[in-house]
Amino acid sequence: MEDLQMSFRVVIDSCGELTDEMKKSGNFVSAPLTLQVDEYIVRDDEEHFNQAEFLKKVAESPNCPKSSCPSPEIYRDAYDCDADHVYAVTLSEKLSGSYNSAVLGKNLYLEDHPDAKVYVFNSCSASVGETLIGLKIQELEEKGLSFEEVVKQTEDYILSQDTWFVLENLDTLRKNGRLGTVKALVATALKIKPVMGATDEGTIVQLDQARGMKKALVKMVDSIEEKNSSDPQEHMVGIAHCNCPQRAEMVKEEIIKRLPFKDVVMVNTAGVSTMYANDGGIIVVA
Repeated sequence: MEDLQMSFRVVIDSCGELTDEMKKSGNFVSAPLTLQVDEYIVRDDEEHFNQAEFLKKVAESPNCPKSSCPSPEIYRDAYDCDADHVYAVTLSEKLSGSYNSAVLGKNLYLEDHPDAKVYVFNSCSASVGETLIGLKIQELEEKGLSFEEVVKQTEDYILSQDTWFVLENLDTLRKNGRLGTVKALVATALKIKPVMGATDEGTIVQLDQARGMKKALVKMVDSIEEKNSSDPQEHMVGIAHCNCPQRAEMVKEEIIKRLPFKDVVMVNTAGVSTMYANDGGIIVVA
């Protein structure tokens, strides 16, 4: 055990949403990606990103929106602080270059600060999955665990996480080739909504499907219940929604009716998650 007063910082790329409490704590900072729709380019941060404006531009464009990961220099600068322990959490290495950029930033920082304790986590997830990982780091740090023990337990936690999502619109994932075996065009034509998830490596896989959004969300909750039937009271669940708070509330109520999770974190998607989830999408991580 280490001194309970050891300070820490968690850098989360902007695919992971920060709750109001995380922002107020002073322990969390965001490393913004950059988003582009045709000629429109915006930095994914609170000052510049407007969800409604971005969704409108995506809907109007025949082209796929793009994202650029934070530069190694952005990460290096984010690590440069007075904290004793510094961690980064990035979206899945299989979906973005953010993890590699964060590692390069760490190496740059260590050239000038060779004794610094910095560790980069590949979330193997995205969105609220990164949020929960950040909260797990905070929980372990506040218990006074050593840097090495925080790293070990957080990596174990990442391995235990599962990600589910149901999207109203599959266009972005289809256009940028992220869907793999999911038949987006057929699904759209038949109003079939795939229930999707992430593999252990962080790639996208189809788990189930249903005709219509409501039935697909119920199937998603069925899968969540099956995966978390033992000791749910020991775990948090995170729900991210893209411009559909009522739908997210419905999913939350259905989950807590079935499973006594110790906490439920609900967020509206930030820029990168908005780009992938699209209007009406729901992401759940437990």
